[in-house]
Amino acid sequence: AVAFAALAVGCSFSRPAPVKQEYLLEVPSPPPVAKSQPATLQVRGVTVAAPFRGRSFVYRQTDLRYDSDFYTEFVVAPGAMLADGTARALERSRAFTRVVPPGSAPEGDFVLDGFFDAFYFDLRDGAKPAAEISVTYFLSRGDPLASVPFWSKQYRRRVPIDGSSTEKQAAALSSAFAEITAELATDLVEVDGDVLLHRRHR
Repeated sequence: AVAFAALAVGCSFSRPAPVKQEYLLEVPSPPPVAKSQPATLQVRGVTVAAPFRGRSFVYRQTDLRYDSDFYTEFVVAPGAMLADGTARALERSRAFTRVVPPGSAPEGDFVLDGFFDAFYFDLRDGAKPAAEISVTYFLSRGDPLASVPFWSKQYRRRVPIDGSSTEKQAAALSSAFAEITAELATDLVEVDGDVLLHRRHR
């Protein structure tokens, strides 16, 4: 028994430890908008639904079954990563005169929040795997006494995964998020300017 235990311990030390793969969403700069909103926007943050809030990749196997991969994960939690990505995309698109990133002191004329209710890889059809994202963004005044959103929109993207590697999966998820943030920038600059001015000086 002692010899067996010693052998088992020796094997455990000689076996290489599994290496985790870590990824970040890479969001290319969206095209600049034709005209910026003359205001400061603060991206306050986003909330991610509980099943997708952890760092591990989440796979939808059936309508009710989801699996997570302990060895494949994001470098940071999705909430922080998506909030920062949203702010960077809006800043690069020049949707507003100035975009304040999450975590900064409150100072925006307007505040943007988001809720991601889907953030996973859909494997229900093995022949057509896809990255799936669904998010609703909310725009409100920076005034804490009048913070009820006056504009909101849900965005959903489903991008096919071109290959079976985790790198291809992360690339598809990045593409889905890039499409959403580009559309968000276009939508925000089209919010009625008179409405924005009215709400700023009401």
